[in-house]
Order: sequence, then structure tokens, then C-alpha cells
Amino acid sequence: MGRNNHALMAGVFLVVLLAATLAIVYWMGSLNKERTLYVISTRASVTGLSPESTVFFRGIQVGKVVNIQFDPNNSGIILVSVKVDKHIVLTQGVYAVLQLKGVTGLTQIQLQDDGLVPTVLPPGDNPLYRIPLRPSLTDKLLDSSEQLLIKADHLMKRTESFLSVENEKNVGDILVNLKHLSSKLGQLEVSVDRALAGVPALTEDTQKSLQHINQLTLELQSLSQQIKALGNKTGGLIDTSKSVSDVVVQTTLPKLNALLSELALTSRQVQKTAAQLEANPQALLLGPPRSLPGPGEPGYQEAQ
Repeated sequence: MGRNNHALMAGVFLVVLLAATLAIVYWMGSLNKERTLYVISTRASVTGLSPESTVFFRGIQVGKVVNIQFDPNNSGIILVSVKVDKHIVLTQGVYAVLQLKGVTGLTQIQLQDDGLVPTVLPPGDNPLYRIPLRPSLTDKLLDSSEQLLIKADHLMKRTESFLSVENEKNVGDILVNLKHLSSKLGQLEVSVDRALAGVPALTEDTQKSLQHINQLTLELQSLSQQIKALGNKTGGLIDTSKSVSDVVVQTTLPKLNALLSELALTSRQVQKTAAQLEANPQALLLGPPRSLPGPGEPGYQEAQ
């Protein structure tokens, strides 16, 4: 029985001695590292953060949290005191971010410096030089998740309203009407192309007729000159040439002038028709637009 008691006492002594040794080693290691005090200020929640939480600077462990408390002068502000290795130089552009530690729910502090303000940050608890705590990417997602859900719900309601049975029928009717309109436009385009294709041929025929008339006029002029020359050479045939000239002047030329007048009228009508077709191709299918009735005609109304 005595031997067991001695063995138990020896085991307890060894455990206490080992714990004391580790504590002394840790304390000596802490003494060898000189650290500087900085204070982080925030109005957000610091859930998961506790004293002895690790402090990182650009991913490297540089210190730890020593205290978390409310600002004595403003209870809406939380002050997190941290100690950072003395050889780490922080600038006034430094800021802190809470970072999750694995899946434990605990958080640790990550110090970042964008380098925009190169002035050295004085240590201590001076309110003018406190390090701001910015929201992390996770915090931003959590803050915006509610707004995203509201917008998604609104979008789903709008989509459901748009895809209702009544709107679906209306969309189907619109598509059918567009299909009919496209087919009618295709038919109208074919008719207009045919009409416009005939206009150049008609114009070409008119030009050929004018060329024939010009040739006939030249031949008549040549015949008149020949008759006149023949009359000069044969004095006895003067009366005959005069009678022939009278026939040409009184009979042939009036007919020629009438033919030229009709041809000019036809050419103007062709040009007018071509201009109407170019301005309003629908007239081939729908006919010319109805003109308003004039005074004395049925349906006439005076302007108010």
C-alpha cells in the first residue's frame, strides 16, 4: 500500500514539474520578444474573437490579442488591444480584418496595409491613431444576402406574372400576327419588284419611239431639200413641187405633230406612274388613296 502511494506522489510531482518547466520556457520566450501595443476600433460585432487570439500581418503571425472591451467614452465602439512584434513597422494606412479559423467558429485578426499612407503609425491607445476594423468578404456577403433575397423574390414574382396564362396567350397572338405580317410584306415586295422591273422596259420603248420619230423627221427634211433642189433645176416643175410641199406641210406635218404630242403625254404619264410606285408601292395591292370629298360632294365636311 505504501509503495502505491509513493508512486502516485512521484507521478504528480513529475506532471507539476513538467507544467512548470513549460510555463517558464514560454515566459522566457515572451520576455525575449519585445512587442508594441496597438488598439483596433470597430462598431461591428467581433464574434469568435477572444484574448490570446492570433494576430497576423500579411499572413505571418506577429502577435496576439491581449484585451477586448467597450470604449469607456462610447459604448457603441469596441476596442481590441493587440501586441505586435516590435520590429514590425505599421503605417497609418494599416487596417484589420476578422478571419475565420478553420471550422471552429473562432476568429483571428489579419492586419493589411495598402501602402497609401506611408507615415508610421504611433503605438498606444491614442484615439487619433486607432486601427480601423473593416468588414471581411464574408461579412459583406452576409450583409448583402438579405438584399439579394429580396431582389430574387421580386424577380420571381415578376417572372411568374409575365408567364401567366393570359400573357402567354397574348404573346402567342403577337407572334402569329407578326408571321402574317411578314408573309404579306414578302408578297408586297415581290409585286413592287415586278412593277418596278416593267418601268425601265416601258421607258426603253419610249426612247426607241422617239429615236424613230427623229429619224423620220430627218428623212422628211432630206426629202424636202431634194424636192426643192429638183424644182430649182427644172423650172417647169415648180408648181408640182409647191403642191407636194403643201401636202407635206398641211397633211404630213400636222399628223407628225399630233403623234409627238401623244408621245410626250404618254411619257409624262409613265414618269408619273413610276414616281407614284416608288413613293407608295402598296398602291399596287391596295389601290390609290381615296381623296377627300370637295364642296358639294357627298360626305364633305367643313373644317372646324
